[in-house]
Amino acid sequence: MDLSQRIARLEALEAIRRVKHCYLNSCDLKDVEQIRNCFADGEVDIDFGPLGRYRHRDDFIEMYSRLACQPRVIDSHHGANPEIDLLSESEARGRWALSYFNLDAETGATRRLGVIYHDRYRCIDGQWKIVACKSTVIAEVCGQHQPVSAQA
Repeated sequence: MDLSQRIARLEALEAIRRVKHCYLNSCDLKDVEQIRNCFADGEVDIDFGPLGRYRHRDDFIEMYSRLACQPRVIDSHHGANPEIDLLSESEARGRWALSYFNLDAETGATRRLGVIYHDRYRCIDGQWKIVACKSTVIAEVCGQHQPVSAQA
């Protein structure tokens, strides 16, 4: 592998990291258009287990908007430990760990998940996009938030 190939490889890996980070941050910010832009247009495979399997990004966005884009829903997504394999100049796969925290601000219900993402990416018109995403929950803890004043 010559220097230009090595640089192209590093640039691709960084672009893939950025699209996944953009997705996670956009989920926290409830930026539906940015979430949509992280996925390829056309046929995709988004498998969120009990939340459903989606073949088009707009179907996934509809579910996300219905469940997460509510004033009472506060989410925090922290992706880590990326393992990204470039399969070609335009195809890649990745595995990520996710620490997810959710608070229902009305009821105080909390939920912490440990999740593994298995993703596939494709470079389309010079931009890396998610074309497949499987989310598998490996740990779950549910609880009840206690306001600071109630803890004293």
